[in-house]
Amino acid sequence: MQAGGENRQGAGADAPAYALETLQLTDFRNYRRLSLEVSHAPVALCGANGAGKTNLLEALSFLVPGRGLRAAPYDEITREGARGGWAVFARVSGPHGLAGIGTGLGESAAAGEAGRAGREVRIDGTRARSVNELASLCRMVWLTPSMDQLFSGPASDRRRFLDRLVVALDPGHRSRISAFESAMRQRNALLETGAAGGNGRWLDAIEAQMAEHAAAVAAARRDCVRLLQGVLAARAGLGLIPQVELALEGSLETHLEAMAAVDAEDTYRARLGASRGLDAAAGRTLEGPHRSDLIVFHGPKARAARSCSTGEQKILLAGIVLAHARLVREVTAGATPLLLLDEVAAHLDAAHRAALFGEIEELGAQAWMTGTDEGIFAAAGIAMQRYHVGAGGLERRG
Repeated sequence: MQAGGENRQGAGADAPAYALETLQLTDFRNYRRLSLEVSHAPVALCGANGAGKTNLLEALSFLVPGRGLRAAPYDEITREGARGGWAVFARVSGPHGLAGIGTGLGESAAAGEAGRAGREVRIDGTRARSVNELASLCRMVWLTPSMDQLFSGPASDRRRFLDRLVVALDPGHRSRISAFESAMRQRNALLETGAAGGNGRWLDAIEAQMAEHAAAVAAARRDCVRLLQGVLAARAGLGLIPQVELALEGSLETHLEAMAAVDAEDTYRARLGASRGLDAAAGRTLEGPHRSDLIVFHGPKARAARSCSTGEQKILLAGIVLAHARLVREVTAGATPLLLLDEVAAHLDAAHRAALFGEIEELGAQAWMTGTDEGIFAAAGIAMQRYHVGAGGLERRG
């Protein structure tokens, strides 16, 4: 798996970690205006519940493709009472040099067409054709309290989590998912209207596109899991990383284990053709990468993560994210992704908290962390930028 993206100014053999240097918010959640300049060191955001700490992390999450860490409707993000939409601007440094990324609710969306317009993206002042262009400019992974149910929740949550990990390694992955989903929607629409019988050739063409993109999506996920498993095995028991075993569950992934990618693609295309009647009756496509699942096992206990305690699940998830950051650094010759860690440290005991901070320091990552207890970060033992969050603003504390 290769990390994609064209070179910008300043890329070198040892790529620098991804880091924010400037952040500006306009009418974003509880922030009317915010302007912040930071160094590449980790950032701790402390304050009372509801002060806006997670809102800041959510703003950062819009610097990569997707719907952000809350997956909220774009029109609900605009500050209450504001006229127009919201905007996020950041200068992000990394292996491609320094890029100015701006994103926000488009004018037509702010006027009441949010479902149709979506968000706009500008890169160095030029409007991007797609949010997927962000994938090569900023790489990021996050952990939030809502992800505590990742292992016991629906497979769709684990797929989204895995796909974020894949995108940090392979920026083109998001575009392939979008292409597969677009083709699948076309097929579903034809099947739903009963037009399949008279559009056999059209369906053949759509299913060929689906199979091509599906095989690429499944292969990228499989490569990511294989590489990540290698890092997890090498780091097991070191720092915060426990013994973890990963597996992918899905028909395409099974085929890729047993045959060449082109044969797996042909097999899936044939299965789509044979299942038109069943899919029409169900109202959806019943087989494909949109149904796959990431299975996580706690190694020492030989137990599925969904059966582990809440504390064990938190450590497993944090360990996977840190191992993935290490993997990104290896694959990209040093470009560690941005880490957004919402209320993570507070839920770890002192030993695991020290291991977390030590791992962040060793990685050289710009980790943005939130918490209500400033003392946890003040005693972290690593260089850190600390801010108190309150009243829609930030105050530097260290």
